[in-house]
Amino acid sequence: MLEKNSILDIERKILAGKDITFEQAYYLVEEQDERTLQYIYSAANRLRHHFRGNRVDLCAITNAKSGSCSEDCAFCSQSAHHNTNVKVYPLLPIKEIIKRALKAVRNKTHRFCIVTSGCKVNKDELELICQTIRTLKQKFPHLKIDASLGALTESDAILLQQAGLDRFNHNIETACSFFPKICSTHTFADRIRTIKVLKKTKIEVCCGGIFGLGENNKQRIELAFTLKELDVDCVPLNFLNPIPGTPLEKSKIPTVAELLKLISVFRFILPTKQIRICGGRERNLGKYQHLIFYAGADAIIIGDYLTTKGNPAKEDLKMISDLGLEI
Repeated sequence: MLEKNSILDIERKILAGKDITFEQAYYLVEEQDERTLQYIYSAANRLRHHFRGNRVDLCAITNAKSGSCSEDCAFCSQSAHHNTNVKVYPLLPIKEIIKRALKAVRNKTHRFCIVTSGCKVNKDELELICQTIRTLKQKFPHLKIDASLGALTESDAILLQQAGLDRFNHNIETACSFFPKICSTHTFADRIRTIKVLKKTKIEVCCGGIFGLGENNKQRIELAFTLKELDVDCVPLNFLNPIPGTPLEKSKIPTVAELLKLISVFRFILPTKQIRICGGRERNLGKYQHLIFYAGADAIIIGDYLTTKGNPAKEDLKMISDLGLEI
């Protein structure tokens, strides 16, 4: 069991601009004592407030192209390798994406992400997406536009930058040492390659992963330190929502305490970064969702996800207001 003073020492070290070690992070994530966990949450909350302020960043996403994905990611409902009965449709027309962006704006969201299924978009799809980004920028000048389109080449990234894209999401999902257990159709190195392509542009990088795939605590810490090394701007943390028809449909859901602890440890490792809680928040945390901010998170996805429902936006907005946090 860690002592309170040990946690305070780590907190002071981070506030002084120094890094937590892998070993220290592992001790934190292995901690089981309830009282000690409260010290960890409290320290993470103070770090959040110090580095990120009292604001919550909201992002709405839209499933702009659904299903028939060639990749076999074990958790994904959109993979053509799994029988999930997910809706399948091609890239949505610009008018429909604009309609969804307007809904996001009305829900006080200042960030909107266009997401497509598949390994990568083709030339025609990329051209349409770039046109969509330009149109959204004209209609909603204050709205940040993000995209998650799979793998990118340098020329793809340049086109997106020229269109005005603010941020690109490309999750590495899990630790390098565990990645082969969840996907065989592309490699961890493939995903890192796209991140490095983006780092050559002015596009911000959103990159995180999923907890509950069967990974162990060392691999969770490995993921966090990889993200630190990549120096990404935003870290989306997803909690597995087991989808019937996927290989992980019977996976054990992590406990609330386990997930809150992971959020806190990620704040220790990535103190200055935006930490956004995404898919699986509602199912895994239930009535304890508000505790993500006290555990160190400073951003959420609002509204529905890609193929699963989220909280009604008004509920999340009320939760944030009731906590005395700002949007």
